[in-house]
Amino acid sequence: MKIDSIQNGVVLDHIQAGKSMEIYTSLHLDRLDCSVAIIKNVRSGRMGKKDIIKIDSPMEVDLDVLGYIDSNITVNIIRNGERVEKKHLELPRRLTNIVRCKNPRCITVSEPQLDAIFLLSNAEKHTYRCAYCETALNDKK
Repeated sequence: MKIDSIQNGVVLDHIQAGKSMEIYTSLHLDRLDCSVAIIKNVRSGRMGKKDIIKIDSPMEVDLDVLGYIDSNITVNIIRNGERVEKKHLELPRRLTNIVRCKNPRCITVSEPQLDAIFLLSNAEKHTYRCAYCETALNDKK
């Protein structure tokens, strides 16, 4: 299989195998007017298997969304065919409008114009709690 290198854009590497489609939809990559390559189940010495996403256009990626989905992702910025920057992610301390509270009594349900804010309460367990009602986010990690 041949996937061409990109000249200017972004490469998301070290994605946990199977998470690339969630990232594709969460970052709204389907709305882009450029080539987006999703490479699934690539052999990796460190991870066993991994996914990679190549975006053939410069863009700002939401690091909080990526960090929430998989904090082991590396974001590589490519210019003129060379990597000019490599960003390592971590779990975001605060999520704003990335997920919604499931508590039917939460103020964000009756007042949807309010920002949905979740704060990291336990980094080890990847647990977030709603800033308004303290409902724990059902994390899928």
